[in-house]
Amino acid sequence: MKKQEEFKELSDKDLRERLDADVIGLNQLRINHTITPLDDSGSIKEKRRNIARIHTELRARELKNIQ
Repeated sequence: MKKQEEFKELSDKDLRERLDADVIGLNQLRINHTITPLDDSGSIKEKRRNIARIHTELRARELKNIQ
């Protein structure tokens, strides 16, 4: 299943909780990467993209509710 479809199935509350967890995780990855380089620095990129996907889905729902 694609990530975008995964996010569409989640409720607003679940999306916000996942967003908070991903932001915290991204900050932790950045700190860890600064101290000692990560073996897989692509994980930072993936976290950033997941955060953007969640923001996109939340915004789409917000616009849908306005109409």
